[in-house]
Amino acid sequence: MSTVNLIAIRDGESNGGFYSPAKEKAAIRGPFQHRFYIFRRLRHITKLKLFLLVLSALCGVVFVLSRFSFTFGWNLHSSSSSFAPSRGGYTVLINTWKRNYLLKQSVAHYASCHGTDAIHVVWSENDPPSNSLKEYINNIVIAKSKTAHKPKLKFDVNEKDNLNNRFKPIEDLRTDAIFSVDDDVIVPCGALDFAFTVWQTAPSAMVGFVPRMHLLDEKKDTHASYKYGGWWSVWWMGTYSMVLSKAAFFHRKYLDLYTYQMPASIRDYVTNERNCEDIAMSLLVANATAAPPIWVKGKIYEIGSSGISSLKDHSSKRHKCLNDFVALYGALPLVSANVKAVDSRNEWFW
Repeated sequence: MSTVNLIAIRDGESNGGFYSPAKEKAAIRGPFQHRFYIFRRLRHITKLKLFLLVLSALCGVVFVLSRFSFTFGWNLHSSSSSFAPSRGGYTVLINTWKRNYLLKQSVAHYASCHGTDAIHVVWSENDPPSNSLKEYINNIVIAKSKTAHKPKLKFDVNEKDNLNNRFKPIEDLRTDAIFSVDDDVIVPCGALDFAFTVWQTAPSAMVGFVPRMHLLDEKKDTHASYKYGGWWSVWWMGTYSMVLSKAAFFHRKYLDLYTYQMPASIRDYVTNERNCEDIAMSLLVANATAAPPIWVKGKIYEIGSSGISSLKDHSSKRHKCLNDFVALYGALPLVSANVKAVDSRNEWFW
């Protein structure tokens, strides 16, 4: 018996190498069994592809719902997870102008954000706000607030219409953080609270949602000319050097610096041109810190239909503002950056 086994092994060697049980099983299965095996493998691969396709579709549905959740009033993510009362919260500074219907929507939204400690409305119309309007908006704050500590509401009334009014110092502030926003801009509470945590890591910087940039137009000898770059310039170049105060955090100290220490010629310029107060604030902060602002990635909603940016020759006026301000400073204080803060909890990949 042992001799037969040895011969069988040697025959295997002579017919193609060392003996292999796997080879023997494959030979027994034959070509039909091999084709069946391939078919079965393909079936498993097809099932995997189908599973991945369904998973991708579900992810797409969740992504779309998350993008449109604000519009429909849904809340797929907690808006308070990044805020703790011990951090002090922030003051929402809303600049408004003859758009009470927008002001009511804006106040109602920001009163619902957990991090809002106070809401200040910058009022610069000829007539002061009526008692009925103030009472109505105060009731909105009480009704919409989701915390036991209700945000403090105050109208900062100015006698003259002036864009510099939005950066006047505020008495009795309880927070260092100021969130400056236009009455027609809505930032979801989750994104707002995340931006606040980003600002806390760099409280001297401007931290905002609307990036802009400067571009070197031409340079002759020691004289340089710059262009103001909008969103598409930021997107194309992948860099920015400003975040606009229409939706940005900054420290309360910059209200004093803007009003009392920034060159009066710049404030006069803003008064006369009725434009560019946001560029002036960006230059002020950059000059004080010698550092770039921080852009926070987040969806914002513009609920108004018109504003200064919709006026004719808006871009050319911004170019002129930038260069005139640089001339007043004697140098360009803006610092460029190419990074942005992203809340990884709301991203698929990071």
